[in-house]
Amino acid sequence: MPKKLLFGALVCAASLYAQSETQELKLQLQQQQNALQALQKKVDAMQRQKEQEEDAALDAKLSDDSSSSFSQNTYLPDIALILNMSAVGRNVKNSDYENFAIPGFVDSGDAALPFNKDRGFNLNYAEVAMHSVVDPYFEAFAIFHLHPDAFEIEEAYVNTTSLPYGLRIKAGKFRSAFGRINEKHHHAWSFDEQPIIYKALFGPDGISDPGMQLQWVAPTDTYMMAGVEGLQGTNDRSFGDTEKNNLYVGYLKTSIDIGESFSVLGGVSYAHGKTDQNKNSDIYGIDFTLRDQLASYSALIWQSEYLERHKDKDKQAGFYSELVYQYNNNYSGGVRYEKITKNDTDLSAYAGIDTDNLDKTTAMLQYKPFPFSRLRLEYSHDRTKVIANERKDIDTVMLTLNIAAGAHGAHAY
Repeated sequence: MPKKLLFGALVCAASLYAQSETQELKLQLQQQQNALQALQKKVDAMQRQKEQEEDAALDAKLSDDSSSSFSQNTYLPDIALILNMSAVGRNVKNSDYENFAIPGFVDSGDAALPFNKDRGFNLNYAEVAMHSVVDPYFEAFAIFHLHPDAFEIEEAYVNTTSLPYGLRIKAGKFRSAFGRINEKHHHAWSFDEQPIIYKALFGPDGISDPGMQLQWVAPTDTYMMAGVEGLQGTNDRSFGDTEKNNLYVGYLKTSIDIGESFSVLGGVSYAHGKTDQNKNSDIYGIDFTLRDQLASYSALIWQSEYLERHKDKDKQAGFYSELVYQYNNNYSGGVRYEKITKNDTDLSAYAGIDTDNLDKTTAMLQYKPFPFSRLRLEYSHDRTKVIANERKDIDTVMLTLNIAAGAHGAHAY
């Protein structure tokens, strides 16, 4: 009997303990649920506060300009300053060099010399570049050249940013995308002096005119871009009929990667316009660039262009080919050879003067202590010029300093 009573007491005690533990677990669960509800209310309150702050910030932006959905303060332009200067040694007096001629292309005294004109020291230019996103549909660019003797609007144009099907429109004054280097600015060239064929056909400014451009990038794995341009045609080296817009440019460009380090860029270009005598002027161009990325900061780049002009009955052509070895981020060097290969035009003004073998050779060494500063040493031997009715070989040694400050975009190689 006592055993039965003891067993009953144990069962009863166990039952009471189990009920007590269950109640404790239920109480803890209820407490956790209450805590979760409190946390959820806090999260909801914080979310509402964030939304209210965002709404208030948007209202403040909209109040900055009641006529626009966007705050102009958000779209302040990026501004960059470029300074380019040089020290030049040349075996020709300045007064003689200013009056050089290139037989069949440039008459004596007609050459514009904005860069590296004088023996001694030159401040070539200060360039102020501005870029801004205007709205979801346009971005604007303006580039001002400040020469020692002039102020020039080199480029001022807008680009579309949201056209479908790989299309883009540019309008304003801009450098044409004809060829390989025409679109690049002077400080972005691999050599400081302009290739002779460009100087002869276009002058130092290249093809740069008011007009419109339409480009289309094909939706393919291999880069393919086609473009057309309608320009005013004020370039008097090859065009110059200013009674109306007279210059039309078209081009096709592609880029192919071979393996992980080798790339090939190529293009064909065509420009058709009228001269100031209302005669046809057609220029054909072909270019290619081979780049071998040897290491992370080392590369070998071979770039060449061939241009040919048919102007009335004249046929003239030339090329340049340059090889640049970039050792690392700081040091590089290169050589360039260029030549006038065809000059079927009236050369009677140069009777008795050898007008064959018009060529030029250049070598350069470059040091960049930082990406925004550059020192470049060049030597050139130029056999393309006639001075005072005499064929003259011109030797030039030039040290240039280029500084870029501010928000300046990267250049295409």
